[in-house]
Amino acid sequence: MRLYINIDHVATVRQARRTDEPDPVRAAVLAELGGADGITVHLREDRRHIQDRDVRLLMETVRTGVNLELAAAPGMVELAIGFRPMAATLVPERREEITTEGGLDLATTAARERIGAGVAALRAAGIRTSLFIGPDAATVQAARELGADAIELHTGAFAECWKGAHVRSAPTLKEELERLRRAAAQAHSLGLDVHAGHGLTYENVSAVARIPEVEELNIGHTIIARALFTGLERAVHDMKRIVQRARRSVTAP
Repeated sequence: MRLYINIDHVATVRQARRTDEPDPVRAAVLAELGGADGITVHLREDRRHIQDRDVRLLMETVRTGVNLELAAAPGMVELAIGFRPMAATLVPERREEITTEGGLDLATTAARERIGAGVAALRAAGIRTSLFIGPDAATVQAARELGADAIELHTGAFAECWKGAHVRSAPTLKEELERLRRAAAQAHSLGLDVHAGHGLTYENVSAVARIPEVEELNIGHTIIARALFTGLERAVHDMKRIVQRARRSVTAP
């Protein structure tokens, strides 16, 4: 089980003042010291947080590996190929959204052609490529047909169901967790690596970390939030310990 730390929110604070601090590159160093297995950043088309400069410096300084999230737009794919990260994850983007609201739509021919072209270009450049998708059987199958190396399951619906102690035993929570389990098993059976992320917190992550086929988690907001009080290195260390404890309770398939 790999834990990748998303440091976008460090850049969000910096960009609020259009200044030079806090520096997400320095945050990446502390995250690695805390036990991170890799660093994730989302270079959005509107550049609302992470900037091109950040990605360039991260590529030079990160010792684990960089997972670059980006839209499947030709210009963004060309940038990613130039940066040559260890991995790239294609994600949906809407200018008006606060954060990524769902997985890629692979239902239409036009969408599949556009995303498939991005996957092909990234893989031709030797970049391991993942698609950020919802836990839906047809979408998992489409990701396989497009030639992706991996999928990242959008855990947002599960995370929303978790909120509030009164809903933790609700059928919807169990249903969302089961959807993730089925999608992970399906993807694994198709030869896809399985990642997961979005909305995961210190309280709900164990349930997802126990899904045997999930081999990588991408987590950001909750860790940066805790870091305000504990420091980033400790916040990453605490999350890594929870994930490892959950994983030890699982017998691999």
